[in-house]
Amino acid sequence: MHFDGVPSHHLPLLLTAYQHRFGRDLETMSRHLVDDVAVGWDVLGTDLLDGAPPTLVTALTGGGQWPSRTLDHLITPDGSPPVRMTVTDETADAQDMAWGYVLHPKGIKVISLLHEAIGPVVDWSTDPRTVFSDHPGAWSSLAPAPVIRAVRSTPPQSTPAATPTKASPPRPATRR
Repeated sequence: MHFDGVPSHHLPLLLTAYQHRFGRDLETMSRHLVDDVAVGWDVLGTDLLDGAPPTLVTALTGGGQWPSRTLDHLITPDGSPPVRMTVTDETADAQDMAWGYVLHPKGIKVISLLHEAIGPVVDWSTDPRTVFSDHPGAWSSLAPAPVIRAVRSTPPQSTPAATPTKASPPRPATRR
């Protein structure tokens, strides 16, 4: 499978990992994804879904499984160990990088590197089954995250309980 880092693939995995595998602990998730790898990630796999309900895992993967793989196995031309690269506009262009994901306390900032250096934040409470656009132009920093199809099976955690609707006024009784 080749997902090329697009939001429709990465966001469901990252949201589910945060909500289930890492128990909403951003520090632990950041340590796993950022600090504990020497270079970076080649593939984000279904192991990030560990601890999630089986129905959610099936909804996200269709029943498929694939492992995460880091780039830590790389061999440099001179034989020296690989080092983590700092991403700048120039290195992103040189490496054909199209997407960036930045973990923030409020959510995941999604950056379309083809269009701008900043982007919208997808809230951590977003349902992982939400379908996001993979079109780079849709990820403007001035607009909300481009949702193609939102999941409405349960209300978002931040939504207050619905207020009851007013009953229709009683109709006057009629005689026959």
